[in-house]
Amino acid sequence: MITMTNIIDLIGRILITALFLLNGIFKISNYEGTIGWMESFGIPGMFIVPAIILEIAGPVLIVIGYKTKFAAGLLSLFCITTAFIFHNDFTDQMQFTSFLKNIALAGGFLILFVNGARGISLDNKFKKKNVKY
Repeated sequence: MITMTNIIDLIGRILITALFLLNGIFKISNYEGTIGWMESFGIPGMFIVPAIILEIAGPVLIVIGYKTKFAAGLLSLFCITTAFIFHNDFTDQMQFTSFLKNIALAGGFLILFVNGARGISLDNKFKKKNVKY
């Protein structure tokens, strides 16, 4: 059943993942530049491929509501990891704000990890009905 709660849940899933989908696409279009940026932090450029996959596949899975908890768990870990690696200069107000943004997004993904997606999701569609004998 489509309810206002289910619609708001879907909108929330779209909003929390939009940043990652767009950043994944940006990484593809600015592949070499992103590798250089990552390497300036001591992160091997080979990690760009898993980052792109996660930043594109994770949001798609969450928006369609398939394997929502798994995707949200991975994106939460990604947010925490990138916060500490790339935004740890707390003397810079912008970096501190970016750190807190990543931590806040991780919190949102943890809520999805615990609760999953609601009615407008493939997870809900494929959920096994409890059968009582």
